[in-house]
Amino acid sequence: MKTCMVTKKSSIVGGGYSNRTRATKFNPTGKKRKYPNLQKKKLFVPELNKSINIEVSPRGMRTMKKRGTYATLLKAGLIQAK
Repeated sequence: MKTCMVTKKSSIVGGGYSNRTRATKFNPTGKKRKYPNLQKKKLFVPELNKSINIEVSPRGMRTMKKRGTYATLLKAGLIQAK
């Protein structure tokens, strides 16, 4: 499943028709699954002295930049505390 490891964002179902189209057509559909913008990143965590490969969204990258990589990965449950 395509899910961000940090923010836990996953896919949503979006799309469809305008209300005018709904009023004039029988059983309109047009739904499409939209996936998050996931990037594969290799991060070095100095506290553990090793690298970690994760799939993360841009929002998750901003969170790691703000809070710090180690603290964010620890809170997400991707690494264990020393």
